[in-house]
Amino acid sequence: MSLERELHKRSGSVCELSGETENLKVYEVPKSPGTGMDSHILISQVCLEQIEDPEKVDANHWRCLNDSMWSEVPAVQVMAWRMLHRLKSEGWPQDLLDMLYLDEDMAAWANATGDGDDKENAIKHLDANGALLQAGDSVVLIKDLDVKGANFTAKRGTPVRNISLVHDNAEHIEGRANGQHIVILTKFVKKT
Repeated sequence: MSLERELHKRSGSVCELSGETENLKVYEVPKSPGTGMDSHILISQVCLEQIEDPEKVDANHWRCLNDSMWSEVPAVQVMAWRMLHRLKSEGWPQDLLDMLYLDEDMAAWANATGDGDDKENAIKHLDANGALLQAGDSVVLIKDLDVKGANFTAKRGTPVRNISLVHDNAEHIEGRANGQHIVILTKFVKKT
């Protein structure tokens, strides 16, 4: 029996997220630890488009998760959790998330795509111009800096390549200047 037929049988030929019966597609849930039916769900074209293109998300469409989140199919629960996390700024999804329980393995699978990361409260390292800095970026000093403990001054215009971010402080990055490993305040650098 083909995977699609097995999914139609499991779901009763309805979208496992929204309950729609038209334009059903087989969808492989990203980062699945399993294979076959365990890693796939049957979803409508409308759901598929909104999952793949965040710009098309209609929060009211996803009120269907109030029912589908209780599915006994782990892949359905994982996708319900991911969509609720994407929509939690709407208010009502947070109430559903508070009720949804995922065991440790399913929670790891659900988090594997980063949908559960709290991006709003994440530490962001910004340069003097407000540009987002990421590990591995190159920056240039915009001011002469006295380097404590190394007895030299890092001159304005000095390039610092392959920076690393201090994970718990948005104002600090690390890099090498004049052969020395130093900590630099982000307000004194410009991304190149």
